[in-house]
Amino acid sequence: MSTRQMEIGDAPLPSPFPEGWYFVASRQEVLKAKIIEKTWMGEDIVVWCDDKGRICVAEATCPHLGADLRPAAGGRICDGRLVCPFHGFEFNADGECVATPYAKPPKSARLRVFETEEIAGVIFAWWGINGRAPHWTLPTDSVDQAGWSPLEISTMRFAGHPQETTENSVDLGHLRYVHGYGSVKRPERASVEGPRLESNFDFRRTQKIAGVVKLTFDVSARTSIFGLGYSFVEIREHSVGMDMRLWVLATPVDGTLIDLSLVSQVRRMRKPKRWVVGMGFLPVGLRAPLMNKFMAAFQRHDVRQDLIIWKNKRYLPRPRLCRSDGEVMTYRRYCAQFYPDSENSATPVRVKTAGTGR
Repeated sequence: MSTRQMEIGDAPLPSPFPEGWYFVASRQEVLKAKIIEKTWMGEDIVVWCDDKGRICVAEATCPHLGADLRPAAGGRICDGRLVCPFHGFEFNADGECVATPYAKPPKSARLRVFETEEIAGVIFAWWGINGRAPHWTLPTDSVDQAGWSPLEISTMRFAGHPQETTENSVDLGHLRYVHGYGSVKRPERASVEGPRLESNFDFRRTQKIAGVVKLTFDVSARTSIFGLGYSFVEIREHSVGMDMRLWVLATPVDGTLIDLSLVSQVRRMRKPKRWVVGMGFLPVGLRAPLMNKFMAAFQRHDVRQDLIIWKNKRYLPRPRLCRSDGEVMTYRRYCAQFYPDSENSATPVRVKTAGTGR
């Protein structure tokens, strides 16, 4: 009988929970559901909106006697407050206990809440190393909504790591080989400034529609990355004259699984250069929303092509790169700032079966 021993892997990724801002939900989703429960960054959390419109993201454990505050366990919202199902303690969006059914609310009974930011109706919460407060922010004031379609949001869950998925933003080689992009080129080198990384590239893409019609798109993409949970891509399609926004949001769930959410918008197209492709035959108000659904399907197709690779690949800290791979190592040096230092971080391990030759 063979014995099993733990061996330090020669290619570990760091912590599955890098520091940064991570997607939680859309405001619309929260308002519709009243209260949302989910596992986020290894934590069970609840999300709700108070009567002043403030979003709260909080740990789903009552500080009084440890009751589960998730709606599945009886947690509910009343007058914008989170109500514990065990003793009826009520909590506001700051995490303070503001009322109980039978006594003065104890000041020490405070929910653990996470700092939030909102961009275009998309809610993000901060995950800090060892619980530290945010020391950088997202560009919350730079995304106007005038003339843009409603958000299209889709999420895929799989075993992965946000560093691996976000690395696609600088991996030019895979754009050609996996997705079939042509004429891929970088107009300028990727740049790093603190928590922000800029990566821009141009490409052409030929897409077959309904298995018959081939359409060629001429695209410029400008990507702004803030940490490993937030990638914002501004897209200009030149042949149609279309502007699109795409957020690629990788969020760790439990240390093994991640949620990869694609959030997209298309700007209103009054005079598309290509009448049929730009849906010029439709009323102006319908063009952008329908084009957004059409383009979002392309994006999901691309992610599905990557999924089989992400789920099975192994992280190599010293990859053997070629010139056309892009600035992978620039990106990895950038990533290092979002992890605990090596003394405090747990080193992932892999299992080796002794005596089997494997």
